[in-house]
Amino acid sequence: MPRIDKTDAEWRAQLSEMQYQVARRKGTERAFTGEYWNCHDNGTYRCVCCGEPLFSSEQKFDSGCGWPSFTAPLVGEGIAEAADRSHGMVRTEVTCSACGAHLGHVFPDGPPPAGLRYCINSASLRLEKK
Repeated sequence: MPRIDKTDAEWRAQLSEMQYQVARRKGTERAFTGEYWNCHDNGTYRCVCCGEPLFSSEQKFDSGCGWPSFTAPLVGEGIAEAADRSHGMVRTEVTCSACGAHLGHVFPDGPPPAGLRYCINSASLRLEKK
């Protein structure tokens, strides 16, 4: 898949300040404040930066953490994972494979069968409702 590259100025012009800080600067929105943490609408969650399909509402669950949580991403090449050693922790960062946008992190404390929780910032997502 070809990588989507834009200048910092182009990203700033396209995104809100919160979206820019989270998706392009690896920020985190405060828990229980994002647009989708308590959303129960059906559809596909796409990257706010490039529109890449990332998660299905069918995989979304209430983890109680205050951010949208998913048991798995959509099958395909939509996300990439990398070690994140920031803030004195070791975590697995989740990014959009098409544009490199920071989405959130994946943790091994989700429900069966995979036991994964993709903890994703609302500011990195756009819901395309069914």
